[in-house]
Amino acid sequence: MGGMFVTFIILGILLLAQSAQSLRDGFRFLTYVRRRRAQQIGDYAPKAAVIIPVTGADEALEANIAAFRAQDYPQYELVLVVGTEKDPAYGMLSSLLKEAARGPGGPCNASLVVAGPSHAQGQKVHNLLRGLDAMGPGAEVLVFADADARPGSTWLRSLVAPLAARDVTVTTGFRWYLPGKTFVSQLRAAWDTSIATFMGEHDSSFPWGGSMAIRADNFKRLQVRERYWASTVSDDYCLGRAVHDGGGRIRFEPRCLVASRQDSTFAGFIGWTNRQIIITRVYAPRLWALGLASHLLYSLAFVCGFFVLLGPSAAGWERIAVGGLLAVILGLGMGKGKIRAIVAREIFPEESRFLARYGKCYWHMTLLVPWVMLWNFVVAGFVRTIEWSGVRYRLRSDHDVEIVGRERQ
Repeated sequence: MGGMFVTFIILGILLLAQSAQSLRDGFRFLTYVRRRRAQQIGDYAPKAAVIIPVTGADEALEANIAAFRAQDYPQYELVLVVGTEKDPAYGMLSSLLKEAARGPGGPCNASLVVAGPSHAQGQKVHNLLRGLDAMGPGAEVLVFADADARPGSTWLRSLVAPLAARDVTVTTGFRWYLPGKTFVSQLRAAWDTSIATFMGEHDSSFPWGGSMAIRADNFKRLQVRERYWASTVSDDYCLGRAVHDGGGRIRFEPRCLVASRQDSTFAGFIGWTNRQIIITRVYAPRLWALGLASHLLYSLAFVCGFFVLLGPSAAGWERIAVGGLLAVILGLGMGKGKIRAIVAREIFPEESRFLARYGKCYWHMTLLVPWVMLWNFVVAGFVRTIEWSGVRYRLRSDHDVEIVGRERQ
């Protein structure tokens, strides 16, 4: 037995255990999703303020905002916030709200706010803060959402209801990228949903800024605005930190998984994934370190395995052992990808025909996603500058952000 073979066996056994645990977590996620979706939504539905920062106007924006305005909820305020009047979204949203004002009234009162450019925090966080300033009185629950998601009609009720339990501080959903027709959109779907399935019933869930809610009194008690959002680009990681510092709990609500679609160039996709992990490196360094270790283990095990398989000195039984172990590990990864495809079909039945054709990407991309992840985690170890919606930021620390440039509009 050569040294490379022994090294592979050690790494391979560790990776096998990691992959088996990951598949087990996938089954737990599926079980939790099914159980929560089978339960009735609670009755707690106080007045809520839904604040949505908007940047740019794509073809899905109008339908997304219409979905936010059509929630099955007794009374809520929708505050849409753009950075400047030059943003393409401003004109579209102005026309949309004017047209809606001419129709019959309903439970949703919508308004449009121009936040102006940020100087102390990320533009998204700045927009959220201006939205808080502009909302009307009386809201007992604050809800933060992203404009690129299209929620179902019970999204708001499902997100707010668990807050009836006083030990639940924040509720959250998560985005669920649906694959498009292109390779990049399918890779994005496989990459991002691999993160989504880390959510669950456990206390390790984290809030996602595109779908999260908190009681207004808890938001004030935790001093989120003053202590955690004063100089940050990450609304969700910092809200999660506020909750943990205050001894609270975060509840993941599977009924608030929201469908998203996005296509881009491959370079655009890599830039987007790098940004996600760089932000994680700055605001959740322990999570980044665990992710880096996990993907280093994966890559080293496969590299050692390939050296054994392609090397001239390996015995036949060694090659069989290496090939068999790698096949089992890949099978476990593809099994978890299959679980993601099942979740997508069950949560978004209206997309069943499309998912029947393109949903295979959730497990077909299993071979590629870990290598993209490895690149993201390694880059995040060295880079502190990100670009987000035309603004470049230098993340000096988890409480200090510098705006270093803006695109001209």
